[in-house]
Amino acid sequence: MARATWLYATFVRDLSPQDALRRIGVTPGPLGGSGFGVAAYAADGGTALIECGWAGIIYNRADLLSAGGVAAAVFATIKNDGFAYCLDGQLVTTFDLYSYPYRRGADPDRLQAAVKALGMDIDGELPDFPHDIIPRALALAERATGVHLSPTCYAGSALIGPTDHLDPYP
Repeated sequence: MARATWLYATFVRDLSPQDALRRIGVTPGPLGGSGFGVAAYAADGGTALIECGWAGIIYNRADLLSAGGVAAAVFATIKNDGFAYCLDGQLVTTFDLYSYPYRRGADPDRLQAAVKALGMDIDGELPDFPHDIIPRALALAERATGVHLSPTCYAGSALIGPTDHLDPYP
């Protein structure tokens, strides 16, 4: 049976897991009946958030997470994908992982050198899509924020809280 990727991840510079959850309205505790929630990991340079569920809470609130700092969010589902980079509460650039030429935001070209260095298609001219676009997008989030979620950090404990009470489309 083939498995599909389903990922919501956000990297936030210089913010603790507790502060990151607070900013998006998540109270640490057991997950609710749906099992949806957010895990906040202390990472080198800040916090990495991983969402369990389909709502995109952490992706859609990257601007809140970046207040006074910087956040980069990546999502990939069976139907859609995206990258968002926010600085001090403002969306700087966003694009679909397979459609960088159609980026938008206050400064859509801000990360273009890093996107090119990671081998992502910057002008729609690559003959084939990279087969590993999600790891490349996560590497872009790391470069953009300076937050590194090492295997050791990810294997450690996370601060977890439910998201059942949050509207996925603020």
